[in-house]
Amino acid sequence: MPLAAPREFVRTLRPAMLQASAIAAALEGRVPNVPKPDEHTAVKAALTIADTAAQEALLVPLAKRFREAQLEAEEDTRSVALFGGGAADRRIVIDPIDGTFHFYLGALGPYAVMAGLADDGVYCAALLALPREGWLFEAVRGEGARRRRLPAGGSSRCGVTRGGNGLLLSDGVSERVAQRLRDRGWDVARGCGGAVAVAPLLPGFRGGLRIAKSVSISTRGRIGLLIAAEAGAIVTTAAGDAFPTAIDAHADSVVVASDAEVAAAIRDALAD
Repeated sequence: MPLAAPREFVRTLRPAMLQASAIAAALEGRVPNVPKPDEHTAVKAALTIADTAAQEALLVPLAKRFREAQLEAEEDTRSVALFGGGAADRRIVIDPIDGTFHFYLGALGPYAVMAGLADDGVYCAALLALPREGWLFEAVRGEGARRRRLPAGGSSRCGVTRGGNGLLLSDGVSERVAQRLRDRGWDVARGCGGAVAVAPLLPGFRGGLRIAKSVSISTRGRIGLLIAAEAGAIVTTAAGDAFPTAIDAHADSVVVASDAEVAAAIRDALAD
């Protein structure tokens, strides 16, 4: 696959990711939850002004260069209608604030701003920001991962963390499993799915674990996995199988780790 489109996607979205992250950070703690209609749980219904503003910041520049792509956006904002979806093999996935309810409004851990480009059902480019922690990560498949400090730090190559004892768990991981990891000497924290996907790239963290709360890990929840893999992380299911690259393939769990020893420790904590 030609790399022009993935590279252009990253170049186009990089300034917008900085803007969307700044919007989310500026509004943090100042916006109420305005539930989405027809959603049955508080998590699914969570919506803030920050969600919609951040999404528009991402979609406006994308619509100028990628409007032929199919768009999978978390919120129904004005610019969604600009994408015609004529290119059946090209798909853009956007999550303006991943973890709105627990991690943005509830401040229980990292939330994320995420965007991914998939060709033929496989992510070829991804950007993921953690505004509260001050990081922006990006990757093009086959070209490694990069990170920069927010709000406007310089970019550098990104690899996995070799020091520290932290593990980041999604809210779908039971407290029983979390306690097992603590008992074995790990420093456990909670975070949104996007943050878990890049956990081994964060200072002090060696891995992450996400268990799907529904049938499978969502397409949005897989955006950061491309970045982690390009940085050299091990990405598997809880059963130890390679995590599927096809974004619609079934997978009910994901383990992301800096090395095989960390991955085995996480999987061992899941064993009955």
